[in-house]
Amino acid sequence: MFELDKPDNIVEILEESVIKYPKRPFLGMKDKSGNYQWITYENFGKRVDNLRSALASIGIAKDDAVGIISNNSIDWAVCYFASLGREARFVPMYESELLSVWRYIINDGDVKLLFVSKKEIYEKVKDLVGTGKLQKIIVIEGDGTDTLAELERKGAQNPVSSIRPDQSTIGVLIYTSGTTGDPKGVLLSHGNLSSNSHARIKKFPEFNNDERTLSILPWAHVYGLGELITFCQIGASIGLAESVTTIADDIVKVKPTFLIAVPRVFNRIYDGLWTRMNEEGGLAKKLFVMGVESAKKKRELAAQGESSFMTNLKFKIADTIVFSKVRAKLGGRLKGSMTGSAAMNVEISHFFWDIGIPLYDVYGLTETTPAAAMNGLHSYRPGSVGQAIDKCRIVIDKSVVEPGANDGEIVIYGPNVMQGYHKKPEATAAVMTPDGGFRTGDRGRLDEDGFLYITGRIKEQYKLENGKYVFPASIEEDIKLNHYIENAMVYGEGREYNICIAVPDFIALSKWAESKGFSKDPEELVKNEAVQKFLSGEITNQLKGSYGGYEIPKKFIFTTQPFTLENGMLTQTMKLKRRAVVEKFKDQIENLYSEK
Repeated sequence: MFELDKPDNIVEILEESVIKYPKRPFLGMKDKSGNYQWITYENFGKRVDNLRSALASIGIAKDDAVGIISNNSIDWAVCYFASLGREARFVPMYESELLSVWRYIINDGDVKLLFVSKKEIYEKVKDLVGTGKLQKIIVIEGDGTDTLAELERKGAQNPVSSIRPDQSTIGVLIYTSGTTGDPKGVLLSHGNLSSNSHARIKKFPEFNNDERTLSILPWAHVYGLGELITFCQIGASIGLAESVTTIADDIVKVKPTFLIAVPRVFNRIYDGLWTRMNEEGGLAKKLFVMGVESAKKKRELAAQGESSFMTNLKFKIADTIVFSKVRAKLGGRLKGSMTGSAAMNVEISHFFWDIGIPLYDVYGLTETTPAAAMNGLHSYRPGSVGQAIDKCRIVIDKSVVEPGANDGEIVIYGPNVMQGYHKKPEATAAVMTPDGGFRTGDRGRLDEDGFLYITGRIKEQYKLENGKYVFPASIEEDIKLNHYIENAMVYGEGREYNICIAVPDFIALSKWAESKGFSKDPEELVKNEAVQKFLSGEITNQLKGSYGGYEIPKKFIFTTQPFTLENGMLTQTMKLKRRAVVEKFKDQIENLYSEK
């Protein structure tokens, strides 16, 4: 067992912050008028105390599983901390999930008590009571029998003290959405969760209780959950985004100092900036281009220990007139963002660094709670995902890749490594080394200073007919940077060449089509040969210079059908279910390869 920093459990992390920062705001949500209302640490702590006492009265004890089907909310956080105060394991599920997945998780996770956000979800799952270990369902919204409000009232009448769990006690059971097969439940202990939070704070030592974030990632995923824990630990505040569609408005109201995000957020902002500049043209575009070019020149000169008055002046003009407006639209106080779950484009990363919003790439998996490597305030390298976090060790195993490769499988050692997969000893054994390392399935390399670079995914890599390896994920990420492409999948295993299945961004494409006199109807656009030629050229040009000729797709399928969770082509974390996509388009794929 690792020697962990204190506190080494999540219950104590909250209790310490309630004592240190009682009157400070903790969590904020929009009210009906669209303004944010905040709950203080003190009042939040009282709600947790009340619910924890109620959980004790209905028999929730150590290692019992308490499930929840809900989006992020103050109520979600109350249920989470209260459950942990009874040494229970919390089992979060997404609202936007299939009933069959809820049923599987509830039964496989031995959920005893289930919280659901609203009556509509209750109606879908009520028949599961009595099956497996599920005894009771509590509705979060509303008042009355079997509601969260009723439980909290009962708990207030019969207080029961919290139990501070041992670091080995399981804190959460998080199910990975998985690209194949049933979801796997990942057992994460209080030691896993707390050590990761301590490590994040050490990477950003200047952060304090004045920090504020806008929560845009689901807490049902451990990346989002880490945000909740760490901001709680430093006594900071978290505003909850109302929805994906309101983020632009929410960020101005919350005024975050830091964001926990995915690259897609900043890719969209960057693409939107260029789109607007290209549409406006004239002086606005000239100033923007001048700012981008002078920022790049300024950065390059600084790397050589040099400076240029004219370059600095150009940048200052563009920054005052253009870039300051970008920062204002992001709340005006944003000092940076942590980005993970996918590769960050280096050019885009440099742009945000240049305008004063550093993007700190990080790396990890659910099985590593999640962080394993991070860029931080005082140790960062754009293009990398940072160095190993505190108490963590990263090893590159070259024995499982082709001979002569300068990379290998990333193996993680540390207190962040999971306790195993729930009820799946064989699956656990398959990913754990005899000495306690976790085999990530990702390929990477370490530079001389220990910065980690991700080079591919072992399970997703494949060989073309000529024996050359292809790592499709990085190609796909770069394709999606194109203004006209919403999503893409590259395929070519055992084939002569790669093809690409692409979902156009029909908002952007319709504007182009209108300028050419074409119909804006999506179905007609994807069938139009001129449009197909245009999009194929856009993708090819996007990839030239960054990839070998054998990696760039030779043929394309353009579809109006998006890759979504609902149609089974994406996981909850927006990863492609490759087999499902191939199965969906198998006839079109075979037709492409049969064409001369």
